[in-house]
Amino acid sequence: MSDALLEVAGLNAGYGDALVLEDVSFSLQRGDSLAVLGRNGMGKTTLLATLMGLTRQRAGTIRFDGRDLAVLSSHRRALAGLGWVPQEREIFPSLTVEENLTAVDVGGAWTLARVYDMFPRLKERRRNMGGQLSGGEQQMLAIARALMLNPKVLLLDEPMEGLAPLIVQELYRIIRAMVDSGDLAIILVEQHAHKILPLTRQVLVLERGRVVHAGESRILIETPALLDQWLGVAGGQAKRAGR
Repeated sequence: MSDALLEVAGLNAGYGDALVLEDVSFSLQRGDSLAVLGRNGMGKTTLLATLMGLTRQRAGTIRFDGRDLAVLSSHRRALAGLGWVPQEREIFPSLTVEENLTAVDVGGAWTLARVYDMFPRLKERRRNMGGQLSGGEQQMLAIARALMLNPKVLLLDEPMEGLAPLIVQELYRIIRAMVDSGDLAIILVEQHAHKILPLTRQVLVLERGRVVHAGESRILIETPALLDQWLGVAGGQAKRAGR
């Protein structure tokens, strides 16, 4: 039996009658990090949504910490240790920053003090309403709130998309710190390979819902022409970021 924390095998899933993911397989160890790459519409977000139980799983298995996730609702998957930060962020705009965080506190290694240490900007704005934050600050709050659930795996769906360069740099630092800590495994979805390949150990490339490449991130950093095969100009930027 595999000792992987998360193991996906032969996964077929989609929405209604539409099949988006076909025969997707990968595994993630405790404290590991995985970049999921692909052009728009290739199934990256659907993969995260499927892990959270928000799509129709037609075939295959998803085992998390020794359990078959097919029998668990989205809420129970979150309580079991899957932390999800969707593109929409979904913070509570009418609650303060601190109320957003304490509302989901389940107790554990990720305390309010630890989250504030990692996100000093949120500590400064702890009395501000969620709706008063900038887009970048809301993204930080969404990540921090997921950490308050003390997840074993953190799912990040394009966390740096559309943000100002200074905020992107700060989020890059924060994600790097989480990866380096080894406290939790991270799956990071992004269109722009140059942003996340240097952050992760493994990479999965999706093309029309299928895995066309799986391996170590450093291979694609060192061989940008290989990445260009699937992502076009994004691959050409990967080597520059890896310097």
